[in-house]
Amino acid sequence: MASWIEIGNLSDIPPRGARCVTTPLGRIAVFRTATDDLYATEDRCPHKGGPLSQGIVHGAAVTCPLHNWVFSLETGAALGADEGSVRTFALKREGEKILMDVDLMASVAAD
Repeated sequence: MASWIEIGNLSDIPPRGARCVTTPLGRIAVFRTATDDLYATEDRCPHKGGPLSQGIVHGAAVTCPLHNWVFSLETGAALGADEGSVRTFALKREGEKILMDVDLMASVAAD
């Protein structure tokens, strides 16, 4: 069973924007799409380490600000001709509150 912790509010993140949460796993970027869907990924592009939280959110994808690699926010997979992926994390909303699954984080840390 998941253990959820509150990490912020929907209004903390602008539409098509991101904010970061610092965790024992490092910085996690929390993205909000234009349709208010929420996604969380590690905040580091595997290509050159660019901060994905500073990238451009379009649809359910984000473009790295350093070298334009595009990642699916749903799966973390690189899109197009690029190869690689970023780790994704489970989120849920309760009204305005954003919650993250800490059990999933713990299992990832144990890997």
